[in-house]
Amino acid sequence: MSRKARKPRFYFSFRSPYSWLAYRDLMDHHRWLATELDWRPFWEPDKRSEQMLAQAKRMFPYVDMSRPKHLYILADVDRLRRARGLEITWPTDRDPVWEVPHLAYLAAADEGRGPEFIDAVYAARWQRAKNICDPATIAQLAAELGLRPERLAGAADDVELRARGLAALLDVVDDGVFGVPFFVHGFDKFWGVDRLSGFVSAVSAARAPGATPSAPAGQLPHLGPGPADRAGAGTGQSADQGHAGGCG
Repeated sequence: MSRKARKPRFYFSFRSPYSWLAYRDLMDHHRWLATELDWRPFWEPDKRSEQMLAQAKRMFPYVDMSRPKHLYILADVDRLRRARGLEITWPTDRDPVWEVPHLAYLAAADEGRGPEFIDAVYAARWQRAKNICDPATIAQLAAELGLRPERLAGAADDVELRARGLAALLDVVDDGVFGVPFFVHGFDKFWGVDRLSGFVSAVSAARAPGATPSAPAGQLPHLGPGPADRAGAGTGQSADQGHAGGCG
């Protein structure tokens, strides 16, 4: 399918508070759009997924953030959630395996309950400080939604879901997604919770009679190591210089 013909995409992550805030803005103010989106999970791969990406000769576009940026995000998110009248309970992540909740989302979507699962996981993590990387937490959420707890809790160990997870991570790479929340509409890309309004406007304009999509940008110069070269990733040799609103 051509990029022009694709549904608008929302790359979300259960890890990111900014992705949670964008989700809340979307559901609270643009619910009509939520049903038209192609929801795409984004997560930092574990060792097994990294090996699968390496075999596919791809590099995941994410590096660890600095301590000053981490501290800034804590304050920034607090400002943003207060402006929205939201409460937050900060979870503590110890050796998280993000495949646990994100591959479970694929399993929930298979049963037609993807939106409900997203809502339940976001609430569990950001409003009840639950460890969503604990299979027991996922099993409980699945049971509450009437889904199969054993399938969702064991999603990270499911060979077929792992393969689909690799495809999802390759989509992240192919769409040039480097942080979340990230929105794609045709050739236009929007990074960060503060770019949601621009994304909504772009989608709305395209729905109008006679609307035409924007033209693609020209060929971009090569900006870094090739897909097979992971040197420096996550070592401090490369740093994310973007604004916190797009990669918290």
